Amino acid sequence: MGAMDFQSTNRHSKPRRTRTVEITKALAALQPLYGKDNIEIITTDGKRVRGTVKSMKTTQALTTPSVKMECANGQIVKIPFPTIAEIKDHNLST
Repeated sequence: MGAMDFQSTNRHSKPRRTRTVEITKALAALQPLYGKDNIEIITTDGKRVRGTVKSMKTTQALTTPSVKMECANGQIVKIPFPTIAEIKDHNLST
């Protein structure tokens, strides 16, 4: 799987449906990568996080859906789905 781009959103100018579609796309892209290492997520503000996909929270009430990544140094980074701009799988395809 190569890089996957997601259109950035501005909550005040775009309809809620667009945000829901992007969250659905992010979830669909991340599900097959769950537990895999060498995954890179680039956020809308340019932050890059590379590591292992550890958990995805999508259904808790009153919370923003997010993914938790474990970096090589053991740090856990929580990334809200609406801030994901791109997902890259750096694993070799077989």
